Amino acid sequence: MSAHALYVTAAYGITAVVLAGLIGWILLDQRARRRELAELEASGVRRRSDKAAKP
Repeated sequence: MSAHALYVTAAYGITAVVLAGLIGWILLDQRARRRELAELEASGVRRRSDKAAKP
């Protein structure tokens, strides 16, 4: 394997690892935000756009 092929393979590998890490981070953050939103709604805080739940 030439040095150029090794460089290209390493670049693709690093890119795949970084992209997988970013996707994982986004998914974990999404779960945390949904959990926070559920806690807020359970405590009585409603969204401003929620027209059905008028006090």
